[in-house]
Amino acid sequence: MALSTALTQDLDAHLDDLVELYQEFHRSPELSMQEHATAARIKELVEGHGYDAFLCGGTGVVATLVNGDGPVVAYRADIDGLPIAEDTGADFASTAQGTLPDGTAVPVMHGCGHDTHISVGLETARLLAEHRDLWAGTAVFLFQPGEETSAGAAAMLEDGVWDKAPRPSAVFGQHLWPGVAGTVNVSVGTAMAMANSLEVTVRGKQAHGSQPENAIDPVVLGAFMVTRLQTVVSREISARDAVVLTIATFHAGLKDNIIPDKAVFSINVRSFDEDVRATVLAAIERIVRAESAAAGAPEPEIRQMYEFPRVYNDPALTSSLMESFRDELGQDAVLETPAVTGSEDVGRFGDAIGVPYTYWFFGGHTAESVEAGVAGNHSPMFLPDDVRTALRTGVRAALTALVSHLQT
Repeated sequence: MALSTALTQDLDAHLDDLVELYQEFHRSPELSMQEHATAARIKELVEGHGYDAFLCGGTGVVATLVNGDGPVVAYRADIDGLPIAEDTGADFASTAQGTLPDGTAVPVMHGCGHDTHISVGLETARLLAEHRDLWAGTAVFLFQPGEETSAGAAAMLEDGVWDKAPRPSAVFGQHLWPGVAGTVNVSVGTAMAMANSLEVTVRGKQAHGSQPENAIDPVVLGAFMVTRLQTVVSREISARDAVVLTIATFHAGLKDNIIPDKAVFSINVRSFDEDVRATVLAAIERIVRAESAAAGAPEPEIRQMYEFPRVYNDPALTSSLMESFRDELGQDAVLETPAVTGSEDVGRFGDAIGVPYTYWFFGGHTAESVEAGVAGNHSPMFLPDDVRTALRTGVRAALTALVSHLQT
């Protein structure tokens, strides 16, 4: 279905305001589960549009608008920033600072597009409130904290979001990515990978750097672990099964001539199959403990930091939505895409109550920029260069998903 011209004309009339709103949130990101000012601003705006709103899961916001009899449909937008120093050069670039849970002070940036997610969600909420004659039922907006750490959806569910808000028959959401503005990319079935993040503490024995015979060197031991862990995917997993195993942090020692007593590194695993994930996690455990034993080192510590579920777009709901997208955005603007190895926790909202959901991507750049190469999500350079088209498309896609289920 195509949207009413009343909706698109209203959107276009307020597009400058929408860009300003996006820039406001871009300037002031907050770290995961610390989004206090962001949540307060969101709550203020949705209540100004006539929604009933409440905080949920600490810094999440749930906004509900009842518009007569009809189905209940939910739309989710994530709101947290990342510990990244922005390097885009934009005049509205973030200079915000935050503190990690361990007390480390870090710069903060909306380096994954959540600023667009917030502003698109708020504008979609405004348009539904302003045009109640075009739909009937109940719209529930979930402004979710802590997506980057997979803590937010779980926190909102633990706080009883579906006991406090009407339960929907479908859940929708979307994510900005480095594609062409004006297009959406949708996967049918499996859309995004499961993820597990682990922290390994390698125990050794401290000694002076000139006396390695008195040490159990956790740096060397950790290096053996890192090297052998790279064989898990290449030698223990079938080539038919997609897995990514990344070790992106490794910390040890404070002085060049002191062998430390421990080293700490982190592991990130992406997979699409539960059995494959179990095999990889078991291999990590086996290798880390066996290498420690081989070195005569104390028992290592393996701690799970967080995990993401698989994102599975309900085939019937998604196929129907793609047809609606084509009616609204055009045939060439809707692209069916294989599953990506990125991860999300949006699926928890639908999985918790057994309702279908669909999650898609929308582009933020000119075709010329994409062809030349643009920075991806989680980069200090990530910034949509065709933000007007991106925001406009995001709102049209969100409205299409909601209104197609909230028809009068």
